[in-house]
Amino acid sequence: MATLYIIGTPIGNLEDITLRAIRVLKEVDLILCEDTRVTKRLLSKYAIGTGTMSYHAQSKLSKVDKIFELLEGGKNLALVSDAGTPCISDPGVLLVSQVLEKFGDAVSIVPIPGPSALVTALSGAGISVADFVFLGFIPHKKGRETLFKEIAVSKRVMVFYESPHRIEKALESLEKFCGTERKIIIARELTKIYEEFVRGSVAEVRAFFNANKDKVRGEFVVIVDRV
Repeated sequence: MATLYIIGTPIGNLEDITLRAIRVLKEVDLILCEDTRVTKRLLSKYAIGTGTMSYHAQSKLSKVDKIFELLEGGKNLALVSDAGTPCISDPGVLLVSQVLEKFGDAVSIVPIPGPSALVTALSGAGISVADFVFLGFIPHKKGRETLFKEIAVSKRVMVFYESPHRIEKALESLEKFCGTERKIIIARELTKIYEEFVRGSVAEVRAFFNANKDKVRGEFVVIVDRV
């Protein structure tokens, strides 16, 4: 039986990888990467000589057919993203779905736990997150207003990802729908040199980023406290 391993990789600090992940990356026949150049930096650090092949949201059907061919031939593959755990707000979920649809139980899907920006941010948030709702990336247009209205009345902690190009717009929307006093936490540059948690009311956090434009960079995890 061929195996497709789903492997979590570092979200910043390359030391954040498990011994099991390193072993499996060395043992598999091929590593499927979001960007081979990014993954090869990690492979180089740990002297992993396994070959790589790109697989991402824009991959053509011919690439998927090649992956199917390898699995049919009994090859063991590893799927990694550029950072974090594949298939969590990540195009890898499509491949896993396609593999399950085509092969069913004939191919083993084995997740290997690793870093996740979501869990990392929640662990350092400093608020109770016994229950929360993860929204992934907020849509740019369709459904955006509806989600912010849901966040405004939620009795659970709400979490979403945002890019540096849209974080200020997201804060503006939070202020519009949740008010200026709602407590939020923003985590940025997690596990990297400039890792930072910004905590306070929506108004306070907006003021912070307005006064520190140089910090509007990197990936953001936005945590909105419950009503």
